[in-house]
Amino acid sequence: MASFTPKNILITGAAGFIASHVANRLVRNYPDYKIVVLDKLDYCSNLKNLIPSKSSPNFKFVKGDIESADLVNYLLITESIDTIMHFAAQTHVDNSFGNSFEFTKNNIYGTHVLLEACKVTGQIRRFIHVSTDEVYGETDEDAVVGNHEASQLLPTNPYSATKAGAEMLVMAYGRSYGLPVITTRGNNVYGPNQFPEKLIPKFILLAMRGKVLPIHGDGSNVRSYLYCEDVAEAFEVILHKGEVGHIYNIGTKKERRVIDVATDICKLFSMDPETSIKFVENRPFNDQRYFLDDQRLKKLGWCERTVWEDGLKKTIEWYTQNPDWWGDVSGALLPHPRMLVMPGGRHFDSEEVKETSYASGPNQTT
Repeated sequence: MASFTPKNILITGAAGFIASHVANRLVRNYPDYKIVVLDKLDYCSNLKNLIPSKSSPNFKFVKGDIESADLVNYLLITESIDTIMHFAAQTHVDNSFGNSFEFTKNNIYGTHVLLEACKVTGQIRRFIHVSTDEVYGETDEDAVVGNHEASQLLPTNPYSATKAGAEMLVMAYGRSYGLPVITTRGNNVYGPNQFPEKLIPKFILLAMRGKVLPIHGDGSNVRSYLYCEDVAEAFEVILHKGEVGHIYNIGTKKERRVIDVATDICKLFSMDPETSIKFVENRPFNDQRYFLDDQRLKKLGWCERTVWEDGLKKTIEWYTQNPDWWGDVSGALLPHPRMLVMPGGRHFDSEEVKETSYASGPNQTT
């Protein structure tokens, strides 16, 4: 199995949830790699997510927007970037029903800008594009085999449609221009640092406040959840061992209904699920199930390490110890949030991290 050793990595959206865990892991484990983070500090990102890396000599933060072609080209050249890990995206399905054009702009156009910069500079040895299991659409409830990497893409909401569109651009640049692309499609991820518009941190913060947990529909929707550090390790493996041109599912066979997730959280807060859970109006469309075949990634040597019970306890412990990490998130805790706003009081001052700010605009996060 061939291995790849990068030198200078650009990670987009790394003040966000998953990418911050990946960036911190690479900075910590590979002092010889230079890690350049590009993020526009959107509402769901936070510089505090990068605190573990801020004093490391191999880490640099740049505030800027992947939609700025001049900035992206400048960074690739001046930082001698040879590897891109592209996480930056708008990712919340609820928001995509309310502001779908922003998703097209961020997820498709932003990806296109990066790909064109790679083509123009001609120096990129790996382009890892981070997509989602939602591009496959809904999995049959009785399916025993998950979607494999060659399965048809059938997205059902504006978010997943824009991610599928971005994938098509990535594939086209790989075929037309020989760009060394790798794509990942992952299950749901949970853990510390996640903005509380997503299910698990939202339920935890509501439980901390003694409030009821709102469930869309009847709670029978099934999801698979991976702990953030396991996912960060998956990206570490794919970076070094992934084959150019391949797609890798990052998944788990352990599925949970939304109602069961809410019940588990209630129990850990000594709350009665019967009185602490309420059912609210469903989304315009809510996929019943996502189920992945993850054998290709396992053949590279990756495996899930964190069991649900341990991961959930660690996540709850982190949120209870950091209740004000995100500032005012009351808007995110609504049953149907429509958040494209900036909560206040959650970024640390610029001197607390090595930051370069460019006037050409801000960059997205995941």
